[in-house]
This record gives sequence, structure tokens and C-alpha cells, in this order.
Amino acid sequence: MFVINPDPYSLPAYRIGPFCTRDLSLNHILPDDDLIENYFTERFGYDNYLYTYNGRQAINIALGQFDLNPDDIVTILTTSGNYYISSCVTIEIERYCKWSREIGPATKVLFVNHEFGYPYPEMKHLRGLNLPVIEDCAGSFFSSDKEDTIGEIGDFVIYSFPKMFPIQVGGLLVARNKTGAIQVADQHPGIVRYVKNVLSKYIKEKDSIIRQRIANYMTLRSMFDTLDLPERFVLAPGNVPGVFMFKTGNYKIDLPMLKKHFWEHGIQSSVFYGEEAYFIPVHQGLTAHDLDYFYEVMKAFLKMNFQ
Repeated sequence: MFVINPDPYSLPAYRIGPFCTRDLSLNHILPDDDLIENYFTERFGYDNYLYTYNGRQAINIALGQFDLNPDDIVTILTTSGNYYISSCVTIEIERYCKWSREIGPATKVLFVNHEFGYPYPEMKHLRGLNLPVIEDCAGSFFSSDKEDTIGEIGDFVIYSFPKMFPIQVGGLLVARNKTGAIQVADQHPGIVRYVKNVLSKYIKEKDSIIRQRIANYMTLRSMFDTLDLPERFVLAPGNVPGVFMFKTGNYKIDLPMLKKHFWEHGIQSSVFYGEEAYFIPVHQGLTAHDLDYFYEVMKAFLKMNFQ
């Protein structure tokens, strides 16, 4: 059985990303390994990528290449078209200029967010706008689309490693031109060594990671369908989910209350603000019993509020 309404001092710790406490020691003892360099060079080209401390730093560096003025606009486009966008993105843009969700005369850069592993559907159209593009693939490291456009159109592409791998830090900035020309003051050499070691271990498990995420998604989708909570995004071939997101409109759920409920059960999760939808972890580190626990936590919420 699972304990519902546990003591707050004895909660489990499920995160959106796969890092868990035991990875602290496992990652600490990894030997130096540069295998990930071979993977990145084959995928992105030699000297076309730059390690960063996190995805936010990668966004900041990319924006810094465009000589933006305070009244310029970076237009944000997202897979869903939902007007919510993470403050991790908007705060970095606001360091340089304004942002908008509409393309207008003052738009100088397009910032495309491939949300939660799901590609923005009109990348080829953006090519014809003659505007520089930053692609945010923070949650879409392994995702692809049928036209192979994700991560291939942008002048810069952003990745965030903790969203896909069991690691606490690390981002990547990929450029269509050589990143060697980009001057960055703080490269965190010790952190870069650590990131390379961890990624070199887990990139060998790429196929397994992808399979497990998709399998976990399918399991959660089947479970939550029985609760009349359907998936928000349709998982297409090539998509590797960053979360499991479900629609809650059939119940008119108080979403802040649902968030409180999940967090009180040790499950990092959130509202998809702007819609009646909610997302929970789906990563490769979850077992079948973990997924059962998520289901039981959700079922308990419905029982408390709708029966």
C-alpha cells in the first residue's frame, strides 16, 4: 500500500528531472571521461557548442550576441500557443530588452520554446521571416519531429541537462556559427569536467532513456485516462516527453489546491498556467510502483474533492 497524507517530515522526493540524492555520490566517483565530446561533435559539429552552468546562462549568452536595445522586442513562440512562459526565460530577456508573444515591427529575435519535449510545429515557416532564432530545447534534448527541424533552424539552440539526465547543473549553447568567437567570462572549469563525466556515462544509455520515458508516459496516460484526465499533448513519433501533462477540465479542479496536494506527497509538479492542465514527472528513473503512487495520489485528491 501507499501512505496518503504522509507526515510532512517524511516525504519522498520526486523531481521533474531524474536527479535523486543517491546520484550525488554516484556522480562524485565517476572517472574522467570525454565520450560526450564525440557525441556532441557528431551531432552539432566541432566547436559549435559551449558548455554553460545551466540553461539560463545559455539563454543569456545567446541573447548577448544580438546587440539588442532596451526598446527592442524578443518574440516568444511556444508549441502549445499558451501565453504562459517560464520566468527563467523572461528574466533573461528582460536583462536586454522587452518581450512579447506577437511578432511585430520591433521584433528583433524569435525565441522558440519546444515545450516539454514537443516540437514547435512551424519551424520551416520561421525561416522565411528573416529574423534570428533562438530555439529553447531545454526539455527536448532527445526529441525530433518528422521534418527534422527541431534544433536545426535556430541561430542558437539551448539545452538544459538536468531535465534529461541525473545531474544538478549544466547547459549547452549550440550555434550555427562557431561558438569559439563567443567570449564568456566564467566557464566554471570544474563544473564542466563534472558535467562531461556524468554525460559520458549516461549518453551510452540514450536508447534506454528514450524507451523508458515513452513507456512511463504510456503507462501514466492509460492510468489517468481511467480517471477521465486525458493527455494534454499528443505524443507523436520522435517526441521524448519531458513531463506527463494531463487536462483537468472535466472536473473543474482548483489547480493551486492540486499543486499543494502533490507537493504534500513529495511530488514536484505544477500547473500549466493559462490552461486547465497539470504536469507531473515522467523521467526514466521512475519505476512502475512510482507511477502507481502518482496515480493513487491523484485518485485520492479526486475522492476528497469530488465524491
